[in-house]
Amino acid sequence: MIGLSLFGLSAKARQISADEALPGRDTRPFALAGTHTVLGTQIDAEPPAGYAEAVFGMGCFWGAEREFWQIPGVWTTAVGYAGGYTPNPTYEEVCSAQTGHAEVVRVVFDPAQVSYADLLKTFWEAHDPTQGMRQGNDIGTQYRSTIYWTTEAQRDTALASRDAYAQRLADAGHGAITTEIARLGEFYYAEDYHQQYLSDAKNPNGYCGLAGTGVSCPVGLGVQES
Repeated sequence: MIGLSLFGLSAKARQISADEALPGRDTRPFALAGTHTVLGTQIDAEPPAGYAEAVFGMGCFWGAEREFWQIPGVWTTAVGYAGGYTPNPTYEEVCSAQTGHAEVVRVVFDPAQVSYADLLKTFWEAHDPTQGMRQGNDIGTQYRSTIYWTTEAQRDTALASRDAYAQRLADAGHGAITTEIARLGEFYYAEDYHQQYLSDAKNPNGYCGLAGTGVSCPVGLGVQES
């Protein structure tokens, strides 16, 4: 039994290829309420004029989403799946490690109030980006650390922040950053019960295994992006 358990954990920590992925489906297999239970905005709306979109994965998306909706200047957030192959996946399919997707948070924000660099500072400090295909006790490819950029300026800022934080982590005795940084492909919304899961209206005392390294990130706080 122990051998089977270890084999199962190992299999979930291996990223699959497109040929191995589940086929998925053409449309979302569930409905969304659409209204953010904390911010009151539409979670599936296009960004308003002048606003921007960012997508981050940092382990279980319940706690990750809460980190971002608390930031002034964030207009809406939503949890979902990205970075894989299976179209319109379900949570159970993503948990099987057969979709290639990571659990992620979509953040729509007003750059006049909060910069992308500020969001990156929250991202880096709220989790441990050196753990590969896991985050704490949550093991599997869905829990990998990811930044999916939507503009080339975001890409450049993300790479610069990674390099700056990598040095801080190394100085503090941590390992190398394993964060995936790639262009955002398709973002698929997660089931309605996952949205704002840790809000007061749903599960204020729910599980959150998110934990940072305690190392401060030298980006954000008004730093200008290229």
